[in-house]
Parts: sequence; C-alpha cells; structure tokens
Amino acid sequence: MRRPDGMQGMRVGVVGCGLMGSGIAEVCARAGQDVLVVESDLPRVRAGHARLVASLEKAEARGKIESAEEVLERVAVIADLDALADRELVIEAIVEDEALKTGLFTRLDSVVTAADAILASNTSSIPVTRLAAATGRPSQVIGLHFFNPVPVLSLVEIVPGLGTSDETVERTRAFAEEVLGKHAVRSPDRAGFVVNALLIPFVLSAVRMLESGFATAEDIDEAMVRGAAHPQGPLRLADLIGLDTTAAVARSLYEEFREPLFAPPPLLRRMVEAGQLGRKSGQGFYTY
Repeated sequence: MRRPDGMQGMRVGVVGCGLMGSGIAEVCARAGQDVLVVESDLPRVRAGHARLVASLEKAEARGKIESAEEVLERVAVIADLDALADRELVIEAIVEDEALKTGLFTRLDSVVTAADAILASNTSSIPVTRLAAATGRPSQVIGLHFFNPVPVLSLVEIVPGLGTSDETVERTRAFAEEVLGKHAVRSPDRAGFVVNALLIPFVLSAVRMLESGFATAEDIDEAMVRGAAHPQGPLRLADLIGLDTTAAVARSLYEEFREPLFAPPPLLRRMVEAGQLGRKSGQGFYTY
C-alpha cells in the first residue's frame, strides 16, 4: 500500500455498495483513487452504480466537484469478489451481521494477494479482533468506521484489533486523513467504539419515550433540535441510520456490556421485524 505521496495510484476495493459502501467508494474516487466496488449480484450492482451517479451529479450541481463523469471514470462496480486480488486496501461495508462479515473476511484473506494489503471493516459495533481471527493476517486487519452520509461527515473511527500492527494503524490513519481529508479518532476495540457507545443509548431512550406514550415522535425530535441544538432529532436520526442497523448495534453493545440501557426496546424490534427500517424502506418513525 502506497504512502500518501503515491495516493494517485492507490488501488482500493470496497465490498458492498449500499448507502455506506457507495459513500466510501465516492470519497475514495473523489480523492483520486482507483476504486473497485463489489456487490453480490447484478441487480445490486446496477442499484449501487445508480446511487453513485446520483450522488456525484448532485455534488457537481452544488459545485463540490468539477466533473461527476471524471470521478466515475475511477470507479467500477462489479459482482466478482475475486477481482479484488490486486487491491492494496479493501474496505468491507456489508450488512451489520457478524457471521456474514467473518465469512467475508475469510474469503478476502484468500482472494487479496498483495502481501501488505490492509483489510478494513466499516463495522459500527462488531469487535475487529473477531473479524481478524477469521484471517491469516490479523496484523493487517483494522476497523475503519465512516459515518453517513460519508461524503459530508468528516469523522472516521480507526479501531485496531488486539493483533493489529502499529504500521497498519499508521498507514490507515494516513490514508483517512492525508488522502481522504477526514478527521480520524482512535478507539479501543469495544462494541460501539466511541460514537455509537454514546449515540445508541441516546437513540434507544428516545424510542422508549415514544413507546411509553410520554411524547410524540415529532415532539421528541423537535425538543432536541430546538432545546439541545442537535441538527436532527434522535428518531429521525435512527431512520437515517436504519432501524435494522440501530438494533444490530444495540444488540452488540448489550452482548458486550449487559447494560439494560443498551437493550433494543420492543418497539424497535417489532418495527425491524415488520420491515419498517427507516428511510431506506420508506417507513420508520416517519414516512418517506
């Protein structure tokens, strides 16, 4: 993997082209990197590519980039995981499911051939050490957690596992800060890391307040926007994150710490079971 002075030649792989994966691919391509995105099938390839095109055209219209077409020339979206063989950095951005992620890291370990390639996860809650244990190169596995929307929010969390080398940490930090222009904070490898360990209990408290009939969703959100200067309320934020992702992070936190405040409330669990996942499904605490 090249140092920042060779960033124009970086070969980056991204696995998953949903909201997070497409955002990660976009910021890497906008930073001049050669980006290969892998999805599981052709319909998801088409949807992911369309998502990238729409986001880049919006960025061009707003003057954030000069040419969407030029950025898109640095990105390919395909359905062949084996094509990641030559990548110097691969960022996993699939659904927040530990079994699926560990299985993917086992595959990536055999597919990616570069001896010094970094395998990174965008997980928001799953311990990086567990993902690293699924590979034969734990020193090169690290958490690189972006925030939605990735092209807008400047933060990334860098999360070393127990076996992650200092070199991998430094190379990942340099890529995040000096290549992508993000602000990196380092977190210990504990469920939720820094942001979600604070944020998810706050969101769950809002769900419990709604569930108990204490206040409406609109009043809860408006109170936090107008009374605490939050850019949006916790329930709208949960819809943006995805209620399935919110519940998955909550479960990881609860399994790790066994604190009642981390347990997903019944209302959140029922909404996920009903397919009411927030913005991405069109229905959550609000209708979209």
